[in-house]
Amino acid sequence: MAAPAESGGRRLARRVRRHLRWAREQGVGRLIEEDQLNPLERIPLAAAKRRWRRAHQVAPRAVPVFIVGLQRSGTNMLVRGLERSPEFEVRNENDDEAFERFHLRPDPVIRALVERSGHAYVLFKPLIDSHRTNELLDGLGTPSPGRAIWAYRDVDGRVRSAVAKFGDSNLQALRQIAAGDTGIWQAGGLSAERISMIRSFDLGAMTPESGAALMWFLRNQLFFDLGLDRRSDVMLASYGETVDDPEAAVRRVCAFLEFPYRPELSAHVDRRAAGARPALDLDARVRELCTELERRLSGAYRAQP
Repeated sequence: MAAPAESGGRRLARRVRRHLRWAREQGVGRLIEEDQLNPLERIPLAAAKRRWRRAHQVAPRAVPVFIVGLQRSGTNMLVRGLERSPEFEVRNENDDEAFERFHLRPDPVIRALVERSGHAYVLFKPLIDSHRTNELLDGLGTPSPGRAIWAYRDVDGRVRSAVAKFGDSNLQALRQIAAGDTGIWQAGGLSAERISMIRSFDLGAMTPESGAALMWFLRNQLFFDLGLDRRSDVMLASYGETVDDPEAAVRRVCAFLEFPYRPELSAHVDRRAAGARPALDLDARVRELCTELERRLSGAYRAQP
């Protein structure tokens, strides 16, 4: 029997509680930065976007762009840069027109949002729908073909960030999948072989850090398992490369989108995140899987035009 749908009031209350907890744990300033809530930035940007729409006739030919990958991999950093351009309309995960509980709404809804947009690009961040990237690119049916950017981060950096913000949620999701609940989004796109691999671990004894690292492997491995590495309309974006050399990394994104680079698109990148830290103590087998996948991702990133 399906669970009853969550009411709008309960959904709002849950979102408020979540943001209050994040504000207590990470500071209000960090929350404002991550959720792009600063009115000093948002008000003039909104005005610039209105002026751009009035000066251009784009609809229904906007290009849908999907930022995909795994949470805590630098996707907000990527979105914040592109959002500074008036050519981009951003539909983030908290946009109720485009998302329902962080899932993209049905394709006809997304297609309509793109076709009525007055911007050159409509940017979506459907992280928990990342396993649907092929479907979104091939089946959306917009007049202009879509593009996808798969953001990834080194496993240790992503694990630290994920455990700090979400606790042991990745480990709990792995335990659900191992117990047979493959309807959760974390299981999306996973083959029977991958699910069998999850069950081969002693998840009861696994630490939250190793659980988050195993989730990092499973979700980023989808980039290869789904054949996204063979598509010219999908690119990799590296958190580490972006923090190390913001201009060069953002120029690559702009070239992929056939969009002119401007310095303000990378001006917000904070190089403080680049400092080296000791490696985490992870399950040896999980570490081996992640090390090999990091090597493949780095090779694929370097091989891009």
